[in-house]
Amino acid sequence: HLFISWLQELEKICENLSVDSLHKDFRLWLTSMPCKEFPSSVLQSSVKMTNEPPKGLKANLRSAYYKLNNDLLNVTNKPYEYKKLLFGLSFFHAVVQERRLFGPLGWNIPYEFNDTDLDISKGQLGLFLDQYDEVPWKVLNFLTSYINYGGRVTDYIDLRTIDVIMKSFYNPGLLEDDYKFDQ
Repeated sequence: HLFISWLQELEKICENLSVDSLHKDFRLWLTSMPCKEFPSSVLQSSVKMTNEPPKGLKANLRSAYYKLNNDLLNVTNKPYEYKKLLFGLSFFHAVVQERRLFGPLGWNIPYEFNDTDLDISKGQLGLFLDQYDEVPWKVLNFLTSYINYGGRVTDYIDLRTIDVIMKSFYNPGLLEDDYKFDQ
């Protein structure tokens, strides 16, 4: 999030930075979403880095599982359910990321879903599986679709859409060995 009215001050600060007056290890790190008001002089004198989500469902799923090991897959007292639901959650994450490629056919407004949304949802998945005797489908669906991912969503139709999508990835059928996400 940018403090638009402060950007002119940032530009002045950066213009006044001098290699001679700075420590040799000085680095200024700025993070920002794309913004037309961001001073072009700051951009032109900077090294720019981007962190893009993986392209494609397969790459997105690979990225989600790359960070996992057996200890992380067995964090709950219901490892079978956790692994099945984790796959559903990871697949859901990949799908909402990929919908952005379809512009207004995917989402009415473009949203920047990221790994933090997935990480928070994974943590809640493990926590709620341990707290309930049965899988709390309604709780998991609501928290994931309306709170974790839906917290970024500002369009009511997109919010309804994300809830519908989530219900196809978090449902009792997911625990069956022959479950298919598509008929």
